[in-house]
Order: sequence, then structure tokens, then C-alpha cells
Amino acid sequence: MKPQILKEERDVNKMHVLAIVLASYFVILLDTSIVITGLPEIRLAFDLTTTELSWVQNAYTLSFGGFMMLGARAGDLVGRKRMFMIGLTLFTVTSLVIGLAPNASTMFVARAVQGLGAAILAPSTLSLLSIYFSEGEERTKALSYYAATAGIGASLGLVAGGVFAGWLTWRIGFLVNVPVGIVLLYAGRKVLEESETQKGNFDILGALTSTIGMTLLVFSIVESASLGWGSMVTQSSLIASIVLLAVFFFHESKAAQPILPLRLFNSRERVGAYLARMLFLGAMVSFFFFSTQFMQGVLQFTPVQAGIGFLPFTIPTFFASRMVPAMTKRLGNQAVMLIAFVFLFAGLWRLSLVTVESNYIVGVAIPMFIIGFGNGAALGPLTIAGVAGVAREDTGAASGLVNVAHQLGGSLGLSILVVVFSSAMTPELSGNLLLAHQISAAYKGSVWMIVGAIAFILVLNFIPAWWRKYRMLVKSVQQS
Repeated sequence: MKPQILKEERDVNKMHVLAIVLASYFVILLDTSIVITGLPEIRLAFDLTTTELSWVQNAYTLSFGGFMMLGARAGDLVGRKRMFMIGLTLFTVTSLVIGLAPNASTMFVARAVQGLGAAILAPSTLSLLSIYFSEGEERTKALSYYAATAGIGASLGLVAGGVFAGWLTWRIGFLVNVPVGIVLLYAGRKVLEESETQKGNFDILGALTSTIGMTLLVFSIVESASLGWGSMVTQSSLIASIVLLAVFFFHESKAAQPILPLRLFNSRERVGAYLARMLFLGAMVSFFFFSTQFMQGVLQFTPVQAGIGFLPFTIPTFFASRMVPAMTKRLGNQAVMLIAFVFLFAGLWRLSLVTVESNYIVGVAIPMFIIGFGNGAALGPLTIAGVAGVAREDTGAASGLVNVAHQLGGSLGLSILVVVFSSAMTPELSGNLLLAHQISAAYKGSVWMIVGAIAFILVLNFIPAWWRKYRMLVKSVQQS
């Protein structure tokens, strides 16, 4: 067979793999956000408080993030295709259970198991891209599509969730995953090839200590909103989480085959990307959570109107993500990342000024438009930096760590800002006046998270890179 024909066949196969990977990741992100605009309906259906309502997200994201590294390691040992199929099957089945859940307890448990499915599936999708697409321009382009899918999936999920909750039922948002999952399982079985496997063991102790430790940390933060920091439950949960996480890092430093190789933190660029990603997701998940409550609670939007109300965010997210490859080629990955976070800061700061008298166009839509550009431009550079310079044997672990930062950042951020929201309660205000005041306080917390992310990008990535270029320029001038 001629080389040209072989190349064309490989290119076609890569496109099929890319389509399956992006569609699978799209379903995961769609599921994460589709519930957002349906939260008020879920609250009414199961009679939940704001603190209890946050566990609709946290049960999923904690399990997702907590088991991510184990899922990534399983891909290395068992095979990426096999784990992809297992994760997608588990995700699809639990989507059916959630859609039919008769009570809140069933939903919380099923959401946690669904998060486990996503924890197996997500690192498989990212590592498949790293395997099929070589490092450089080809992988950058593929990862930009991956990042764009994250932004688009999250954004469309907000609109779809509002439509389902308003016109039908919030349950449809989960039930729709079932036929999509079946189609992807068939396509994955036909198209994907099994990756090379490595010999080794599963780091069960690492997985358990990290997952339970992070769950207790988030639990202590969330419960402090209602029980207070002086509560025995809050304090014991916090102490236990610190002990378990300390055991986790100590164990990982000694383990022969850790789920989190600590050498991944040897790169200043990757560390900056992980920290910035956590703060970015903390701010953005909270932005979604509180924006839907502001639109439906203060502005009195219906779920459908709230879903459509996110369009000023969705549209610029799409266009900004499409611009990332060209911008990265022209300006560099770090510069694009910094620009994106400046947009996020400006948009969230403007959004934090909302009051009960704010109208949708000026108070919400314009800030969302600015935030959308930042969101679409941030994910690609963060993903590229998170897997930059990783050895082939660490591809799965690095992919898992990127997704861990993504999911745990969202859980921790939302938990912290739920506490900020509750702490902003004041006896002088009530009704919509109080709700708007509390949401504004939560938005201000999001702004500070973005400020922290910008600081990490500058200190760990941008300034050192700029300084190296400056020293090289000075040296070349001196030599000439």
C-alpha cells in the first residue's frame, strides 16, 4: 500500500478517535452543567436547603476528582480502551438511575457513583488524545478542541438544563445520556484500539486516602455554613481530612507505583497550571451555581429563561475557544492564559456589583459576555500547560491530575463560596434583597479566586519565562 494512502487512513482514523473522545467528554461536561439551571426545581422536588442542594454537585465532583488518579492509573495498567468502555458504561447506567431517582438520597448516591464512572472515563479521553496526536502543533490543535468542548458542553448544558426543567422535567437532563452513551459505546468498540499496558499494581491506599480526605475537607467547609467552625462535627471532619491528605502525600512519596507521581510537580509550568485551574474552576462553578439562582430567584426568570440567559456567556466561549490555537501560535501559551484570566477578572468583578435593582442586560448579560471570552480562552492553555513535557509513561497520571484539579477545584471553590453566601446573611435584609446581597458576596469571592490564579500564573509561569528571555537577550547583546 502506498505511503500516501496509509497516511490518509491514519488521518481519517485520528478524526474518528477525536470525534469519539470529544463526544464522550462533551457528555461528561454537559452532565456537570445541565443540572445547574435545574437546581431550583430539584430543590423543590426533594425539599432541600441551599447547603443540601450543593451536594447535588459535590457528590458528583468529589467522586469524580477523588477517583480520577486511580482511573488514570487503571488506564496505564489495564488499557485505555478497556477503561474507556468501563467508565462510559458506568456513567450511562447511573444516568438512568438518577433520572428515575425517587428521593434525594438515591440521587446523591447515584451521583457519587456516576462521578466514579466519569473518573474512569475522563482521563482515558485525554490520554487517548496524547497517544494518537504527537506533541507539538498537532496535539495543541487537538487539545484546543478538547478545551473548546469543555466550554461548549458546560455552556450548552446550562441552556438545555433550563429548557428541560422549564418545559419538561430536570430528569430529562440525565436520561438523555442513556441513548448517547449507547451510541458511543458502539463507536468506541469499533474504532478505538487498545493501548500498550504497563506491569504494576493499583495504589488502593492512595486512592482511598485522597478521596476520603478530600470528601471530609469539602464536608467540613460546607457544614461550617450551618453548624459553625466551633462544631465538633466540623472540627473533627477538618482534622481527619488533614491527617488523611498528609498520609496520602507521604504514601505517594514512598510508593513504588503511586497514582500521583510527585515528579509531575517538578515543572513550574505544570504546577502553575494545576493551581490556576483549581481556582479557575472554583470561580466558574460558583458563577454557574449562583447565577442561575440570581436569575430565577431575584430576576424571577423561569428555568427556560434562565437557560437562555446564559447565552451571552455561551457564544463568546465558543468563539474564544476557536481562536486559541492561532493566538497561542502568535503570542505563546502563557500570554494567552494571562489574557484570559484578565477577562475573567473584569467580568466577575462587574458581576459582583449586582443588587436587587440590577437589570439583566447591564447587571448580568454584559459581565457574562466578558466572562465568556475569558472562559473560552483559558481552558486550552491550562490543559496544554498541565501536560507539557510529560514523559510517555506518565501520560495517564498527568491527564488524571489535570482532571483532578478541574473537579476538586470546582468542589472546593463552591464549598467555600457557599460558606461566604451563608455568612453574608444579615437581619436587616430579607427576601430578594437578602438573596441579591448574599449572591453578590459570593461573586466577590469568585473575583478573589481569579486574582489568586493570576498571581500563580505570573509568579510560576509568566515572570520566570519573561526573565529567561530578558537574560538571553542581554547575553546576546553583550556577546555582539
